[in-house]
Amino acid sequence: MKGHEDGSASALRASHATGNNPVVAGEPDGLVLVVDYGAQYAQLIARRVREARVYSEIVPHTMSVPDMLKRRPSAIILSGGPESIYAEGAPQADPALFSSGVPVLGICYGIQAMAAALGGEVGRTGKGEFGRTEVEIAAPASESQLLGGLPQHLNVWMSHRDAVVRAPDGFSCTASSSAAPVAAFEDPARKLYGTQWHPEVAHSQNGQQVIENFLYRCAGTAPNWTTGSIIDATVKAVSQQVDRNLVVAGLSGGVDSAVAAALVQRAVGDQLTCVFVDHGLLREGEREQVERDYVKATGVRLHTVDAAGRFSRALSQLPDPTDPEAKRKAIGREFIRVFEQAAKDIIRARGKAHEGEVRFLVQGTLYPDVVESGGGEGAANIKSHHNVGGLPADLRFELVEPLRHLFKDEVRAVGEQLGLPAEIVWRHPFPGPGLAIRVVGAVTDHRLEILRRADAIVREEFSNAGVDGEIWQCPVVLLADVRSVGVQGDGRTYGHPVVLRPVTSEDAMTADFARLPYDLLARVSTRITNEVPEVNRVVLDITSKPPGTIEWE
Repeated sequence: MKGHEDGSASALRASHATGNNPVVAGEPDGLVLVVDYGAQYAQLIARRVREARVYSEIVPHTMSVPDMLKRRPSAIILSGGPESIYAEGAPQADPALFSSGVPVLGICYGIQAMAAALGGEVGRTGKGEFGRTEVEIAAPASESQLLGGLPQHLNVWMSHRDAVVRAPDGFSCTASSSAAPVAAFEDPARKLYGTQWHPEVAHSQNGQQVIENFLYRCAGTAPNWTTGSIIDATVKAVSQQVDRNLVVAGLSGGVDSAVAAALVQRAVGDQLTCVFVDHGLLREGEREQVERDYVKATGVRLHTVDAAGRFSRALSQLPDPTDPEAKRKAIGREFIRVFEQAAKDIIRARGKAHEGEVRFLVQGTLYPDVVESGGGEGAANIKSHHNVGGLPADLRFELVEPLRHLFKDEVRAVGEQLGLPAEIVWRHPFPGPGLAIRVVGAVTDHRLEILRRADAIVREEFSNAGVDGEIWQCPVVLLADVRSVGVQGDGRTYGHPVVLRPVTSEDAMTADFARLPYDLLARVSTRITNEVPEVNRVVLDITSKPPGTIEWE
């Protein structure tokens, strides 16, 4: 179930904690592991590998070499990291990795970790390099497996103070810069390679070519991670797991839940029933979009549940109704209880004999959800994620997660190939707990209505201005427990501030604030303060992610 989530997150960790192991569809071939040493670019490396049509996953540096090798990777990439290789407690690479026969590429900290583990020398050169830097490829570049085909001089993106000053025995130095005597090296016999710069960053000239040289030429991986292969593998896996049992899927109209349901429908047909839960935390017009557009496009069986009163009571009865985590978890528990009742209703409507025949629940977990939710040993759990906010311990369903391997752009590509409406495929993400986590403070019907009206104005103006395709999403946040003094109609007002949070992103793992036209922002502010009397101030959030998450709660 995606709840009403199509943002960056998932309650998947909670499901593992309860022992309800989800059915993960479509485990791909040709795996490339990205070992995360704490880099801000680890997820970007994984994306660049995917763009080369090779499947990748991020794993923590604490994963042992035997555990990595159990995954049978076709290649391994060591990411950058913030530490000095010589700092106390800094992560080190296990030399056993480099004798495993698996091709390895070290990037930034990764090349230093490789050099240190194999007897090379890493030191301070007295000069760091940050941002755009020129490197010189050792001539002739054509003899390098990793850098073959590149120009002799490259402008690349660096971020380091330490550098490899002497390559390990058996390695050739293939590039240098003013502060990195060994800016790249390789030992083709052992299939070991490294660059001090970040080829995954768009500012690095020929960066994608370096990554593809490693994947295709050095590691011999095949570019078989395509939209068609994703659909075929996922449909096959779901069909095998579900067999002849009934399945329910939470449908919100957002792309994640819509594509997850469409994949399962392709696999099991009318064994699937989609459940739309109107929890009273939706934006204006969302229920109508689901009941009209998605059903028309797919012909799916839809069961709608009116549950606004139930969710309102659950939120109002919290010991601290302002606690974001408590809100998420309360909403998650209510979703599951509603789905359990919906399962009984579905069986009754179909004339089935017993409840156990609805065994599976579809959840639109994405790969960034897995990473951000602490998806693996050593990974930090940033927050309980948006789609259900935490699954209860007595969950009766087995989970089906057909999108668990995918980034958002891959989900959209699958949705397009499945023939879903563009309005759904390109819809902006919306969190599972809905407007409850965009009301900073206790959630009440009146506060929801204020926010709903302000949000509708923002969406209308952005759509009219044609900027929907330029931004990832724009949460509109009501600071419900804050009042600011204003003046309207020659009188003093004491109203709420509303925050606009327009961001740009590729996958919600990182984000930047969107540079929108001032005239557009002025129109939005004027309309909100004119048409929503409880609001007298509109402010713009210009924080990137990190440090701030996209949603405020």
